[in-house]
Amino acid sequence: MKIQVLGPLSGHVNGMSIVPTAGKPRQILALLALYPGRVMPVPTLMEEIWGTELPLSALTTLQTYILQLRRRLGTAMGPDAPGTAKDVLATRHGGYLLQIPPEAVDVHEYERLVGEGQQAFDEGEDERAARTYRQALELWQGSALVDVRVGPILEIEVMRLEESRLVTRERRIDADLRLGRHVEVIAELTDLIARHPQHEGLHSQAMVALYRSGRQATALDVFHRLRRRLIDELGVEPSPQLQRLHQAMLAVDPQLDIASSPRRTSTFNLYAA
Repeated sequence: MKIQVLGPLSGHVNGMSIVPTAGKPRQILALLALYPGRVMPVPTLMEEIWGTELPLSALTTLQTYILQLRRRLGTAMGPDAPGTAKDVLATRHGGYLLQIPPEAVDVHEYERLVGEGQQAFDEGEDERAARTYRQALELWQGSALVDVRVGPILEIEVMRLEESRLVTRERRIDADLRLGRHVEVIAELTDLIARHPQHEGLHSQAMVALYRSGRQATALDVFHRLRRRLIDELGVEPSPQLQRLHQAMLAVDPQLDIASSPRRTSTFNLYAA
């Protein structure tokens, strides 16, 4: 079995889809897939589907959705499978669980690669870090669960995954900058700061990439546009480390050069106190 949640929900057994077309069973499958091998309590499943306003038939309806999922599983597994659909989508006291290994779900492979990339980054192995982060990001096929109606539980999970994706991109760009790939990341960073107009970390990366590419004026303009936005929208100045980065560019600080910059730190923290 293979299940993908990093993009449209997808699940296959023996090449046959196990993803239902109805919205609420899709929510149940998605939530169970995020926690393979762990019991998902019935109240949690109900909250995901109906929120706080449960219908009188909530328990019976939930059991019907589980039965529908098992039927799809059973059809895909075929009559010669070593187990049954009830073994895979199992009932436990107070809940249900998917009895599948974590590596069967793409999010767990993604999180494993992110962990390996972070270890390489912390150890100053920039090439391995950039490569591993890139492999993790390539598992994404779009926004997490983009074709699933999300309730209060899945909404939190999707927010967590999307934040992790952004942080992983930021760390991968940090590794690329430490490897001297500043020209290569300018276009990507231009898109990212347009999508995240108040994100100081991404703006610091864009400033450094532009500065190292001989575009000091454009780098300084990135800072001033961010500063105006933060003042106008939030009434705050940029963080001290971003202001120090701006001053370092005005002073042509040699620490901004690739060879002189400290290892094992993010671009945003080059001038941390």
